[in-house]
Parts: sequence; structure tokens; C-alpha cells
Amino acid sequence: MVIAVVLLLLVVGSIWFHLVTPWWLTPLASDWHQMDQTLHITVVVTTVFFVVINLFIVFTVWRFRHRDGSKADYQPANARLERWLVGITTVGIVALLAPGLAVYANYVSPPGDAMQIEVVARQWQWHFRLPGADGKFGGSDVRFVSGANPLGLDPADASGQDDLVVTANEIHLPLGKPVKVLARSHDVLHDFFVPEFRARMNIVPGQVSWFWFTPTKAGRYEAMCAQLCGVGHPRMQGYVVVEDEAAFAKWRMTQTTFAQTQAPAAGGSGGGAGRALAQAKGCLGCHSLDGAAGVGPSWKGLFGKTETMVDGSTAKVDDEYLRAFIRDPKARAVKGFAPVMPVIELSADELDALVAFIKSQS
Repeated sequence: MVIAVVLLLLVVGSIWFHLVTPWWLTPLASDWHQMDQTLHITVVVTTVFFVVINLFIVFTVWRFRHRDGSKADYQPANARLERWLVGITTVGIVALLAPGLAVYANYVSPPGDAMQIEVVARQWQWHFRLPGADGKFGGSDVRFVSGANPLGLDPADASGQDDLVVTANEIHLPLGKPVKVLARSHDVLHDFFVPEFRARMNIVPGQVSWFWFTPTKAGRYEAMCAQLCGVGHPRMQGYVVVEDEAAFAKWRMTQTTFAQTQAPAAGGSGGGAGRALAQAKGCLGCHSLDGAAGVGPSWKGLFGKTETMVDGSTAKVDDEYLRAFIRDPKARAVKGFAPVMPVIELSADELDALVAFIKSQS
């Protein structure tokens, strides 16, 4: 009887908790109200099964409790009961899966007039690309990735020369226009997710994923990675700014084409090349430029600072320190930071550019 009472209280308490303190979705800011509908269907169906199954167990425990003089009747099979269970379970599974499959089929079938953008993920930052005046994306491949070409665009593809490259963690979109999002990864599994849009998609290395949505409300929305992708995962944040057509056109005019990014990067090793390299190698996913805490020490004011190591020793951050640390980050561990920095392959020129950029932050 104790088990029956506990199960009954579990059912009543669960429903009461949901009704008194319900959880809320973020306000919808896209056309995907169908996502909310499928979620509501899932909650209703699973709630019905949860209540019915637990109440059935409560009744069974009470009805067939041990009593003196009673004897259990063994019944090896009950075809009628099995048919009912199979039928009810089938209806429940169909009610859960069918709406979701229908919505997903629409989710990956963008309209023909949808504007295209590309999301490129890497530990632990987002890059974006928009087609240029020709309306077509140029080709890309990971073998082309470098400090000057963080998106890995094909320099020989004429269609990509006018592509707009956005290496900041922020992309702008026009209000009320359907957008097809192409997504690819340069390293591990990621997931681009904007809660207000109900839009998310796994980004699997080696393949291109896509989905579409229409932003319906102007604002600045946080984009996050919804797949655990390493120690810097919580800091893998970006932003999607939805604005009117005029504001979007003005922002678009300020962006740099792929051809423009190649001209200054070819021979420079100054701050611009160093910043591009830091973005391409994912350094800024762990090291902030504004003093904010991160997986690794912030680069703001780092050069010239005296760091304390885990073993109690100290070291001044100078050129020699930075070069040695970048070459072999596991050799010494800075106090307060986990020794998780990977070894990054850099040429001599790339190392010079990166060190120069770190120095410029001081």
C-alpha cells in the first residue's frame, strides 16, 4: 500500500507542479509556431501516458495486494489485452512522431526566394558568409583555411570573390524575409541554435546542414551552440540582429568581400593579420580581448604582466614567454586556468603575427 500511495502522490504532485509553476518558452520571433505546436502535442501525449500508466499501477498494487486466503492466478497470455496495448501504444507513437516529421520536412524545404547565409562553426566561435552581388556562394574546403582565410573559401573560384565574410560573432538579417541557413563545421560537432526563432540544426563535420526561417520581430537575439563541443562550449555565443531592410542594407555595405580580405593579408604580419589568425585558429573562443574571464587568460593587458604558475613560480609575459607558451602550452600551467590549450601548428610568420596582436592588446 505504501508504494501505491507514493505513486499516487507522484502523479498529483507532478501535475500540480506543472500547473502552478509552468515553464515558459522564449517569445516567438519567427514563423515557426509549428515548433511550439509539436512541443505542446508531445507534452499532452506524454502526460496522458504518464498519468494513465501510473494510475494503472496504483490500482493494480491496491487491487491485487496480498491478503490471507487469496491466491494468484497465473495467466500465460492474454491476446485481447495485448491487442489493446499494441493499438494504444501505436496511436501514441504516431501522435508523437507524425506532426514532428511533417514540420521537419517543411523546416528543411526553404522557399525559392529565400535569402542565403552561411554559418561556419569552429571551437569556439561563429563565422558567417553572405553571397555577393552575383547571389551565389563560391566554393570552400578546409584545406584552404588559414589566418587570412578563416572560412576556407576557394581562392580560384570567381563566384566567391564577392562573397561577404563576417568574422565577428554577429550577423544581421532583414525583417520579414525568409532566410536559408547553410551550416558547416571546421572541427567537431556543433549546433547553431537561436531559441526565439525555434531554429536549430546539428552541424556535422564534413557535411553541410541547412534549415530556414523567417524572422518576424526586430531585435538582437543570442545564438548559442547546443552541442557540447569542448571546454569553451559555454562561451560559444553569437548574435543575430533582425532589422528593417534599410538598416540591413546599410550594414551590408560595411562588410568586407573575400577578395578584399586577401589583399592586405598576403604580406602583413601586423595587428590585422594577427587578429585574423586568432579568429581562424579559434583563440578568441578562450581568450577575451576585453578583460572578461574565459577558459584562458584575457589578452587585454596580458603582455608585460607577471603570471603565477601552478607550481608557485612566476614569469613575466614577454615575447619569449608568449612564443614558448604557444609552441608548447602544456609545458607550464598558469594558476587559475585548466591546462587545456591544444598545440596549434603555426609557421614562423604566423607566430610573429599572433604575438604582435597579443602585444597590441596591451
